[in-house]
Parts: sequence; C-alpha cells; structure tokens
Amino acid sequence: MASVCKVMLETPEYRTRFASEETVLFCLRVMVGVIILYDHVHPAGAFIKTSNIDMKGCIRVLKDQPPSSVEGLLNALRYTTKHLNDEATPKQIKTMLQPN
Repeated sequence: MASVCKVMLETPEYRTRFASEETVLFCLRVMVGVIILYDHVHPAGAFIKTSNIDMKGCIRVLKDQPPSSVEGLLNALRYTTKHLNDEATPKQIKTMLQPN
C-alpha cells in the first residue's frame, strides 16, 4: 500500500487525476501510516534494505512536498517508528530523516 501511494504521488500522470490537494495529503498520510504500521508489525522493521517498502523513495516523495504540509508526517516517521535507530537501518535513510 505504501508503494502504491508513492507511485501515485511521484507519477505526474496519476497525480493530475487527483481532484484536489486534499487527496494528495490523504495519500501522504496513508503512506506514512502504513509505513509506521509495517515497522511495528514486521520483526525487522520497514527500514532494512530487504524491506518491501522503498523507504528512500517514500521519504523523497515526502520531502518534495511543501515543508509546512509534511513536517508532521516526517516527525511521525522520526519519532513513532520502532526500528529507525536500529543498526540495520542504512545511514542514508537516517540522514534523510534528520530534522533540518
């Protein structure tokens, strides 16, 4: 589900089909919620390299949005996920989620 949301948000052809900016925000919230859920349910978490979620792509999609609309979602990934600070989490992902 997170991958579906990511593709819908990053592909201009699909994004033009959204009726409003509210739909974009809804897709972003769903993507982040699913990532957090997966991170809590999967034994190794959502951030490991072998995860089924393209975390770098998802974070990139979030960072491509206006900062005021996604800061809360980035904070949710930073502070409510279980495995972000694990040793198995790639340093690039940790760096991408560092607060500015």
